[in-house]
Amino acid sequence: MAMLSYPKITVVTPSYNQGQFIEDTILSVIMQGYPNLEYIILDGGSTDNTIEIIKKYEQHISFWQSAPDEGQGDAINKGFKKATGDILCWLNSDDFFMPGTLNFVAQMLNCNEEKIIAGNCFHFKENDAHSYGSNLIAAQATYDITDFDFYIQPSTFWTKKAWEKTGTLNPELHYCLDWDWFIRANQLGIKTIFTNKYLSGYRLHEAHKSLTGANKRILEMQNIYRQYNKKDNLDVLNYLLLKKKKINKVLSICTSLGLQKQEHIIVKLLFPTLIKYRWRNISQILYSLY
Repeated sequence: MAMLSYPKITVVTPSYNQGQFIEDTILSVIMQGYPNLEYIILDGGSTDNTIEIIKKYEQHISFWQSAPDEGQGDAINKGFKKATGDILCWLNSDDFFMPGTLNFVAQMLNCNEEKIIAGNCFHFKENDAHSYGSNLIAAQATYDITDFDFYIQPSTFWTKKAWEKTGTLNPELHYCLDWDWFIRANQLGIKTIFTNKYLSGYRLHEAHKSLTGANKRILEMQNIYRQYNKKDNLDVLNYLLLKKKKINKVLSICTSLGLQKQEHIIVKLLFPTLIKYRWRNISQILYSLY
């Protein structure tokens, strides 16, 4: 098949001191075998072995640099400013693509449209033999994107037209920057194609940003709920922050007694402040506090 039949895909990888993971990330991109790939790596000035690994593969990298930046959003915005692809995405330096992902995305997206494609993702826990997958089709049928960030960032791609219409990431956000961008895209009428196909792997480890910045991430969640007028979700979040340990203990007891199907009733009886709120939102917001 001729090169011109493949739309150019730009993958941007922001990185900082994740040399233990970034080689897997890079290999997952270049081993796609996608013939019209633009790969950009923006490193924030790593002091570990990250640069050594990048140089090892630089013949496959369209552009890379290592210099201080203002955070992940700033690095990604700089990468997309250099991007010449018709389809865009970013892949963090501790995540990876599943085989065949880029070919699949190229087949599914019409580059002349303002579109997003969002797929499933495998989640892997560090030092744990167990992994779990997402169920995006069920999530998108249940939630509004302003309720909960059910898009899984490394399994999400969009046309350049969608990026240009939505605008850049908010560089002031460090934990909810993708969620905020997806909300803005949806509110501008940009449609999303949801697929059950697994497109990426997402690592959960001790140094993972979302796990190490809990308080700052919660503040960003609160601000997003305020910004997009989701008062009920803000009230639930604030209440769960006060009662999280007690509610988790109740949920644990329900699980040990085989009462998972009744847990929503039990929790609301024991914590009547939650009675007027939807359980699906309560459970997802509770989950997001980790």
